[in-house]
Amino acid sequence: MRSLMPWTGVGGLKQEMDRLLERFIEPQWSDFLAGGDWAPSLDVSETKEAFIVKVEIPGIDTSDINVSLQESLLTIRGEKKQEKMERDERYHRVERSHGAFTRAVRLPMPVDGDKVTAAFKNGLLTVTLPKMPEAKGSTIQVQSD
Repeated sequence: MRSLMPWTGVGGLKQEMDRLLERFIEPQWSDFLAGGDWAPSLDVSETKEAFIVKVEIPGIDTSDINVSLQESLLTIRGEKKQEKMERDERYHRVERSHGAFTRAVRLPMPVDGDKVTAAFKNGLLTVTLPKMPEAKGSTIQVQSD
């Protein structure tokens, strides 16, 4: 029966090739880099005025978060400390992550580093990166004769 259907089983290969080709065809944000013991989830969005990066890092203090910008590379580092375990406490499941993390996002255009803001509320870090005035573009009025 296998000789009648020689391409059976290559579905996984096809899916992998499709994913690989999508990387070259579709415009992508440049690399999302992750490093450390774990990597918090993040979203990157864009408005006409700014890029907005939101990072989920519940259970961490603001003093344990470091946000830096070098040219077009935004880097967020931090450490989520592990809670002290009680001696008579026995765990049945441990799924929460802890330890150091690093997330870096390369932005597709220049931003105004002097106007970047970062706010942390309810475990969500929001970094707003205003675009440079020349990156926002302009509207040109069409004149009629």
